Amino acid sequence: MIRELKTFIAVARDGTFAAAGQRIGLTQAAVSAQMQRLETELGFALFDRTGRSAQLNRRGQQLLLQAQELVRLYGELGHSSPGAPPAQLVSLGAIASVQRAQLPQALADFHQHYPHCRTRVVPGLSLELVNQVDTGELDMAVIIRPPFTLHSDLRWTTLAREPYCLLVPADVPGDDWQQLLASQPFIRYDRASFGGRQVDRFLRQLHLPLKEKCELDEQDAIVRLVALGVGVALVPQTASQAAWPAGVRAVELGDKVFHRDIGLVHRAPETLSEAVLGLVQRIGRVASQ
Repeated sequence: MIRELKTFIAVARDGTFAAAGQRIGLTQAAVSAQMQRLETELGFALFDRTGRSAQLNRRGQQLLLQAQELVRLYGELGHSSPGAPPAQLVSLGAIASVQRAQLPQALADFHQHYPHCRTRVVPGLSLELVNQVDTGELDMAVIIRPPFTLHSDLRWTTLAREPYCLLVPADVPGDDWQQLLASQPFIRYDRASFGGRQVDRFLRQLHLPLKEKCELDEQDAIVRLVALGVGVALVPQTASQAAWPAGVRAVELGDKVFHRDIGLVHRAPETLSEAVLGLVQRIGRVASQ
């Protein structure tokens, strides 16, 4: 029933089965089937269905609070020693570059001040992670800023602005980034990611002919492919990438430079526990150093 409760929480927040399904990666039919099973098991209706909307009825509103608590408790099963008080679990999502840079110091400081808490770091793409914060599966996430407006109960704090540049093999001559883009094979930052969408919008505005070679999401792999001479790539200068490795060089985009915002998404501070708020604050402090 946990899966159905997680879907129920998503429907309650998005207002329709279709919108909830889009956020959590299910079809509208799959969401509808899960909600029917949940109502059958509980023995009462949860929604006042009007057109495409699915508004919670009184019983549904009561269940929502219970469902959120059950999902939270489910995530903590099996993590406490017999006879010991349950340790609070703080769950956060993080894209790969943040896990390599700001996160370790923030976690070390957090565990020093909250020795009885546990943390769970969930890797993933920004879209997946913001959805998990939205459904209550994660307390927070450090991600690339979404290209859409967040729900009103979510908060965004920008931690860093990372400029994009054109990464080229070290033995490829020239500093005209547009000419290099047009003449060299191109390695594309995955368009399924928020950062890749920024690159795609930038390229469509330029109307340059491209010789696309491959498309992938992991930046370390993109950098490695450039170093091996496969092609050039538009990538952000991340906090963990203080210097580019041998075999590649960065060409700045001049007045056409664009950025990706890295930030923290979580619920309103007044709704957070002391421990969750403590980690939020520590991530912010480490990012500002």
